[in-house]
Amino acid sequence: MSAPITLEQAQRRTRRVLLIGAVVATAWVLLPLYFLMVNAFSSPASVAQFPKEFWPEGNTESLQFLLGFQGVISALINSLAVAAMTMVISIALGAPAGYAIARYEFRGKTAFRMLIMLTRAFPLPLLALPLAVLFIRSGVDDTLWGLAMVHTMLALPFAVLITYSLFSGVPVELEEAAWVFGCNKWQAFLRVVLPLAAPGLAASAVFAFVISWNEVFAAAVLTIENRTLTAFLLQSLNTSPVYLKFAGGALLVVPAAIFMFLIRKHLFAMWGISNR
Repeated sequence: MSAPITLEQAQRRTRRVLLIGAVVATAWVLLPLYFLMVNAFSSPASVAQFPKEFWPEGNTESLQFLLGFQGVISALINSLAVAAMTMVISIALGAPAGYAIARYEFRGKTAFRMLIMLTRAFPLPLLALPLAVLFIRSGVDDTLWGLAMVHTMLALPFAVLITYSLFSGVPVELEEAAWVFGCNKWQAFLRVVLPLAAPGLAASAVFAFVISWNEVFAAAVLTIENRTLTAFLLQSLNTSPVYLKFAGGALLVVPAAIFMFLIRKHLFAMWGISNR
């Protein structure tokens, strides 16, 4: 009979399995991004070569050619504008809703939370035709504002549920203490709850920004002239050479990565990680 496994050996095996899992998950996420960047910053002639160089050549010919396309810069600006509007509206509507669900008891509260999730159960292609008809009749078709409203519809459930979980973790005694020291409910929320909620709001902002930035179906259906970058690239690069598709992919990834880098401090704070 084999000797029984000690607690220390079991812990070592658990750590080894977790480490392998973390490495596999990291490689699963980073390797596609790595190959995307290697090909995007390589010369068009070297994109089809194999094996690849470990480091990108630093050649920006493909990106410069893509940025020279008529309409690319305006599509990029449209994507940033729609993502920013989606982010602001989602936080402005989702944070109060999450706070109300976390702090107040009312009839149908559980059903209301389930209803919020059910709004994501309907696929967007199913709603595309009714939305297009509604937008045309309302006069907001082919506008950034109308597209931002659709993206807000997609991002709002996540904003509500994330802020609900966050506000549930803030002890109500802190607000009550602020009331004792002379703050009204609004001042207590701004001075006590909101600073503690900043990491969660940053996470909600990331979700809203990424959902809007990556969404392509509604942008392709509901816009014609004011297309976002995803819809523009889908239309323009469908039959383009491979090196331009890699350049278009990099053009989509880099702004989102910069945005997440800028607010990383709040995300790390939400996870309890120090970032100095």
